[in-house]
Amino acid sequence: DISGSIGTPDVKLNLGGEFIKESTATTFLRQRGYGWLLEVEDDDPEDNKPLLEELDIDLKDIYYKIRCVLMPMPSLGFNRQVVRDNPDFWGPLAVVLFFSMISLYGQFKVVSWIITIWIFGSLTIFLLARVLGGEVAYGQVLGVIGYSLLPLIVIAPLLLVVGSFEVVSTLIKLFGVFWAAYSAASLLVGEEFKTKKPLLIYPIFLLYIYFLSLYTGV
Repeated sequence: DISGSIGTPDVKLNLGGEFIKESTATTFLRQRGYGWLLEVEDDDPEDNKPLLEELDIDLKDIYYKIRCVLMPMPSLGFNRQVVRDNPDFWGPLAVVLFFSMISLYGQFKVVSWIITIWIFGSLTIFLLARVLGGEVAYGQVLGVIGYSLLPLIVIAPLLLVVGSFEVVSTLIKLFGVFWAAYSAASLLVGEEFKTKKPLLIYPIFLLYIYFLSLYTGV
């Protein structure tokens, strides 16, 4: 009679001076050329970035630009040119979507209209500025027009309160439109336009009147 037992071979892998015991299956795969199945990739530090950093969202930068738009007076000391010179996409998009939300009045189609007017209205201002000789990019115009909707958002609660007083409501609407148009025009209409400034300021003013009409439904 032949009796006995066959034990699992004790195979060790030398990794950097340290011996690590391998199983029979691991050894078999390595001998057959399938060792790549056992490889584990190291974690890439680039994959562990926070979500906001991955999406290139700087909340401090967005907050600063909001303050620049809401307080356009040069005497306040804000570097307002950062809104034009360092454009971003997520801040203006958030402002436009928020304006769309408060403009619903039960009509969801208003949201698509506001976003469409933002995109194509900015494109119109961009093309007009380029024709007049301005050195401005479409992304800059898109950001400035989007951020400058903030004054209309600010006056929205006031219109709900004084809605029954037609004269007061009209004055608030005019104030909001002038505020928004001034914020946008002061950033987009530079010295390079010289005597052509009214040709660019006027369509900007009309654009915010249209935005306000989408909010009020008039």
